[in-house]
Amino acid sequence: MNKSNRLEIFNRLALAMPEPTTELNYSTAFELLIAVVLSAQATDKGVNKATGPLFAVANTPEAILDLGLPTLKDYVKTIGLFNTKSANIIKLCQQLIADHNGEVPQTREALEALPGVGRKTANVILNTAFGQPTIAVDTHIFRVSNRTGLAPGKNVLEVEKNLIKWVPTHYKKDAHHLLILHGRYTCIARKPKCQQCIIKDLCDSGVQINTLL
Repeated sequence: MNKSNRLEIFNRLALAMPEPTTELNYSTAFELLIAVVLSAQATDKGVNKATGPLFAVANTPEAILDLGLPTLKDYVKTIGLFNTKSANIIKLCQQLIADHNGEVPQTREALEALPGVGRKTANVILNTAFGQPTIAVDTHIFRVSNRTGLAPGKNVLEVEKNLIKWVPTHYKKDAHHLLILHGRYTCIARKPKCQQCIIKDLCDSGVQINTLL
């Protein structure tokens, strides 16, 4: 895919989604961090259902620790892998207080040092909470990047590096959300909605499909 097609893809996505953002509910960087940790192998809808009641009673590291592990588990027990995630959240809160005065750090190194936080989660926090031009590659973005030819790669890190290299500079801040929303609702895993796709004429797979029709 050439530079002009990549630019046009983001022009169209941005026009269709002028204010793209996460579908996780949060009001602070800490709430977002907890929500993203819980979202691994879970839906945003499922996470929001659990974090609504949780954040109403505990939305700081200190408050989470005051709840204690058993009570925290009760709040998030509907989410997959809740036992492991709850244990990580308790350790994460302890580390935030010990090392960062209870605040969410704004560097990748510090974020990835937190229990339960990997590169993807760190990228989401840096981008969504702090406005940094990072691009977290989840299953949706990995699929869209490879299927369209936008930034193909054999693994998530390769796709991330290619996106950072090829996404037009002024779209890097919103690229994560533009691509994830496109992948979640149009370029879905099974039976992608190519006929209603606004970038089908620019997409490697879409062009092939159109040729067959």
